[in-house]
Amino acid sequence: MTITAPVPSTGLELAAARAFAAALPVQGVTVVEQAPPAALLSGGADAVLATFVGATTSEFGVLIADAAALTGGAEIGDLPVDALLRPALEAAASTFGAGVLGDARAGDAGVLLDRGAAFALTTDTAALGWLIIATSAEAPASRTADGSARLGRINDVAMTLTVEIGRTTMPVRGVLALEPGSVVELDRSAGAPADILLNGRRIALGEIVVVDQDYAVRITRILDTAETTD
Repeated sequence: MTITAPVPSTGLELAAARAFAAALPVQGVTVVEQAPPAALLSGGADAVLATFVGATTSEFGVLIADAAALTGGAEIGDLPVDALLRPALEAAASTFGAGVLGDARAGDAGVLLDRGAAFALTTDTAALGWLIIATSAEAPASRTADGSARLGRINDVAMTLTVEIGRTTMPVRGVLALEPGSVVELDRSAGAPADILLNGRRIALGEIVVVDQDYAVRITRILDTAETTD
């Protein structure tokens, strides 16, 4: 894996890192802008990732150096590390305003370094780990009143939002053989994000959840224009 240098932090990212540290189960955590050692990144260290979708889309990566210290001495077997870190991730995400924080997941935090700021998390006695925060550019705020008025004319136009969990290709004889109880295997693994399509164009990724006994989708990532497909 190629190790890249993190980008300098902004005031908002530093505020998010401080909010994260303040909400950890262990007290007295210091935040210092500092890249993780290359040896740690290349050694497959445990990492917790989470994506916040809002006015500013942000990705958080937590590289864990000392799990027991990071969780305030809690036994990892009693509660998963990602659950123990959830309040801290929510505190960090709250500094970016309204939005939705997706579920934590295991992954490679090193991939965020080339577009995110890195912060070392330490106490007087232990190096807990590193927090990497990568934010996307905010939407332009300089929209003219005339442009807003024109966009307002289509606010009530209905559009079809579709959630797709996978696809498959079958010959006609396979389709004709379908009957109740048949299992159709899709081209996507269990747990993979679902595609969210607006009028047939993929605009976001999400995860399937249940709300009041109904299926719903939680947005985990808004796609850039270059990533959308018909």
